[in-house]
Amino acid sequence: MSHSKSKIWVHAVISTKGRQPLIQPIIRPTVHSELRNQLIAMNCCVDCIGGVADHVHLLFLLNPQKSIADVVKQIKGGSSHAFNQTNLTAAHFAWQIGYGAFSVSESHVKRVRAYILSQKEHHRNVTFMDEYHRFMIHYGLPDDAIG
Repeated sequence: MSHSKSKIWVHAVISTKGRQPLIQPIIRPTVHSELRNQLIAMNCCVDCIGGVADHVHLLFLLNPQKSIADVVKQIKGGSSHAFNQTNLTAAHFAWQIGYGAFSVSESHVKRVRAYILSQKEHHRNVTFMDEYHRFMIHYGLPDDAIG
């Protein structure tokens, strides 16, 4: 095989600092657009972005030259810098330090996409913390959330 091939779907979840409801509906398109731009700048192919006031879900193909940690660091840092430079929110905008990143098999991309794009409806009945706990159980990870 003369060329390297890679196709790794990532479902990432990032939360606002302290889970503050900073991403109000009026600015949500701007937030999602900036996150998309940051991912594109990292040469990641973006499938979809969705979320609510305190967190965002992203589905993208990982650039094989980058680590997930590098990509998330860049999109969080670059976007929060852009938001604060333009005073997008009245309060200082910041993302939570941690993040979630989960691999998605090709056969589940459609289902994950539908889930991400239906965040508004989903969170009418499920809190972010309940969602977080479910992810930890589903992926067999320690549930170390505070509050």
